[in-house]
Amino acid sequence: MTAPLFKGVITALITPLRDGNVDEAAFVKLLERQIAAGVDGVAPMGTTGESATLHPDEHKRVVELAVATAAGRIRVIAGAGSSATDKAVEMAAHAKAVGADGALVVAPYYNRPSQAGMTAHFRAIADAVQLPVLLYNVPGRTGSDLANETVAALAGHPNIVGVKDATGDMGRIAWMRATLPEGFAYLSGDDSSWLGYAASGGHGVISVTSNVAPEAMVALHQALAAGDLATARSWQDRLIGLHRALFLDNSPSPTKYALSRLGLCGEEVRLPLAPTAEAVRPEIDRAMAAAGLT
Repeated sequence: MTAPLFKGVITALITPLRDGNVDEAAFVKLLERQIAAGVDGVAPMGTTGESATLHPDEHKRVVELAVATAAGRIRVIAGAGSSATDKAVEMAAHAKAVGADGALVVAPYYNRPSQAGMTAHFRAIADAVQLPVLLYNVPGRTGSDLANETVAALAGHPNIVGVKDATGDMGRIAWMRATLPEGFAYLSGDDSSWLGYAASGGHGVISVTSNVAPEAMVALHQALAAGDLATARSWQDRLIGLHRALFLDNSPSPTKYALSRLGLCGEEVRLPLAPTAEAVRPEIDRAMAAAGLT
């Protein structure tokens, strides 16, 4: 059997900010914590990394810093999404040039292209840059849904190696697994439904929660890999409140709040995002306590 190129726990890294700039020292600290916890990879400059509001030079610097810090110890899948194909190609080419292991390319947002347009978009990126590409479907953020048939049409491209599915729809992976080539990677982009996604044949998760609780997410994955569903369910029960709490306000604001409570970085986000609402903070605190985080 052909193993997928990307699997396990891959953290959708936040980008810490301080006084309006990327806090590079905090970023390195956060990434080293992920490596120490045993994650399989990180995905900097995805939507959780505030890619929509960071300037291109900041985006590139964060990817460079992630690759240099990881130094081959874990995979780095660099966010390279844009609503403009040429900009996505530029970001993917930069990721390749600095040594990233892959590119995470979100479906174009706001302009809501047709399925034919999305097919051409992803093919153009994969044709232009010799780097493994993960398709990223998150209709709640993009306003467009990458159809299963479109994923199937793209899966034959040698540089398109998998999909991050943040729809929470378990029926999608069953259809894709029955249709797509062996070795295509199926990664959940929804922490709350990851357990069900894995039971349906998923290979891993690109996780927001693992920013805050990487050891617990790794333990959950290890239980799944060992076929120990009871232990995996126990970990999921422990984490389910945190999965929910980190999306009670505009992401990644709650995640940054939680990390600030752990003393790992500040809460600062870039406008138009705002810091986590005061009314939400006690629930995040309770979810962190239930997950064993203090």
